Amino acid sequence: MGYPETAQGFVVEDIADGKWRNFKKSEFKLKPFESHDIDVAIDACGVCASDVHTISGGWGTDIPLPLCVGHEVIGRAIRVGESVKDVKIGDRVGVGAQVGADLTCANCKADQENYCPNAIDAYGDPYPDGTISQGGYSSHIRAHEYFVFKIPEGLGTNLAAPMLCAGLTVYSPLVRLGAGPGKKVGIVGIGGLGHLGILFAKALGAEVYAISHSPGKKDDSLALGATEFISTKGENWAESYKFTLDFIINTADATDKFNLPDYFSLLKVNGTFHMVGFPNNPLPQIQTRAFAPNGCYMGASNIGNRSEMISMFELASKQNIKSWISEIPISEEGCKEAVTRVYNSKDVRYRLVLTGFDEAFGKRS
Repeated sequence: MGYPETAQGFVVEDIADGKWRNFKKSEFKLKPFESHDIDVAIDACGVCASDVHTISGGWGTDIPLPLCVGHEVIGRAIRVGESVKDVKIGDRVGVGAQVGADLTCANCKADQENYCPNAIDAYGDPYPDGTISQGGYSSHIRAHEYFVFKIPEGLGTNLAAPMLCAGLTVYSPLVRLGAGPGKKVGIVGIGGLGHLGILFAKALGAEVYAISHSPGKKDDSLALGATEFISTKGENWAESYKFTLDFIINTADATDKFNLPDYFSLLKVNGTFHMVGFPNNPLPQIQTRAFAPNGCYMGASNIGNRSEMISMFELASKQNIKSWISEIPISEEGCKEAVTRVYNSKDVRYRLVLTGFDEAFGKRS
């Protein structure tokens, strides 16, 4: 059938017995085009740990197959609905982890559309007509204009792609928790999310403490803008930093292995331990009294809203913030390599980006 009814992408057809690493170039249906929709011919897509947690079954095996993942998409707008206001054909735009919401509920009206009960994720969610959303390891993506963002000219396509999920996921809680001059912020986990957490916390004016179980990441953490590096190796590692941090953004997905009271002890009175990295396994049991020594709080969040995405890109452009990436040409083997490297947490410094979409799918217009 072909575009505009369908798109091509690299899909996973089976997740059993390690087959989730096997991608096949295939055609899939796009949702019906509506007046507020924008079609994007994709030029780059970041590889997110969420992609791997989804297809590997780490977050559960009830996923629609075949499935094309990817939600850090940048490309060119090639079709624009008649009601679209701010994007025109030819604009360089990005699409993140959300492509739809009802935009009428109380959360949406309060600019909290990322918590809309009828939100539609970039991949694996049904549209009202039953079409399943498919992600950015593909030739095209179709999204409502509210979830399509112009990319500032000063930001390179491949460098900006990871900001559409990883960047926004850390930027939103940084802003909401008050990162800025005079604040001391901890970033746990120096990886795809964490390195952007350091970059944006620093850009917002905070004093940044990088916290990692890998002492070898100290030099990178300081180069990214951290003031101090805290290694969690060894006993009593937290002792020297008790009551130091206003809040912590935990980007690690191994929190189930943490001794959480050690991390809580780093916080000032009423500080917050905030999670944006989600492990496959449940968190360890913890006594309520673990929160009492400093009256701390623990929470989590889901991406960010439209205004935060726009302000994040403005800040990145103004301060010339650049993700640390490695590029992989998109193909069946390229997708397999990318998700395997992320799954193994090896040879990723600090975000992988799929490129070469014209070579894989041809010129699209």
